[in-house]
Amino acid sequence: MLMKGNQTRIIFMGSPDFAVPALRLLAGKYPVVGVVTQPDRPAGRGRTLVAPPVKVAALELGLPVLQTEKIRQTEAFQQLMSWKPDVIVVAAFGQILRQDVLDLAPFGCVNIHASLLPRWRGAAPIQACILAGDAETGISIMKLDAGVDTGPVLSQRSIAIDPEDTGGSLFDKLAILGGELLMDTLPDYLDGIIKPQPQDAEQSTYAPMLKKEDGLLNLSQPAEILARRVRAFNPWPGTYFLIKESTLKVHAAHSQAGESLPGKRSIIDGKPAISTSDGMLVLDEVQPSGKRSMPGKAYLSGARDWLDL
Repeated sequence: MLMKGNQTRIIFMGSPDFAVPALRLLAGKYPVVGVVTQPDRPAGRGRTLVAPPVKVAALELGLPVLQTEKIRQTEAFQQLMSWKPDVIVVAAFGQILRQDVLDLAPFGCVNIHASLLPRWRGAAPIQACILAGDAETGISIMKLDAGVDTGPVLSQRSIAIDPEDTGGSLFDKLAILGGELLMDTLPDYLDGIIKPQPQDAEQSTYAPMLKKEDGLLNLSQPAEILARRVRAFNPWPGTYFLIKESTLKVHAAHSQAGESLPGKRSIIDGKPAISTSDGMLVLDEVQPSGKRSMPGKAYLSGARDWLDL
């Protein structure tokens, strides 16, 4: 079955900022008959309910929105069926789709995944590629199946990972790239020109979901690995040390050659530094407990006992 763009009925599923560029581009070319996203969540000190970015964008575009805790709920699935989609586009939705959803649309569920599959399947591919020291990453447009990012690939596009890239900056780049590649891929897929290609499972790697405690910096690791961790986990889940029962968040750091005596503190170029199993980790930007983020040099001016901590 071939489809023309202005006739293709699309359901869009997504939640965070990553999905917004794709939604906006889709809505400019295709009839997006419904948007499915996560419920509003409490955020901030006041625990005020905050809408997912995809909901905000969908309402701005005048699109119908379905928010559901579980897409498998009967009422949610009935709503999906009533929209009669030709294809379902998914981008960082945050829920596993069961088989009846995967089979609902004639062209299936097309997913925007932030890695060059089969490398970095899973929930945190952006952080994983920085942690591993990869030279490049990219976007894969793929068809979802019952596995975790195991479905066949429709298209891929790569970008270089800059030495200064953080999880946040790479997230922003890939969000834009994902929307662009989706729009370049979808017409040919719907016209039968692009055929899904199976992944090589033997080449797969996995990027598990991150937890807050993953941000604790372990000084038994080399400084270069820790510096990558700081970049990868900025802005979330963040990285930190525990010093005298208080938390010192590390927002930016770099590695430097030096003694390998894990935990020994020093000052390098006016910045706090700490020894690891291999080299020194120089703290460029930190945030002491209960205070705002500050340059490492500013932190030292108020932590005159740094060398004794």
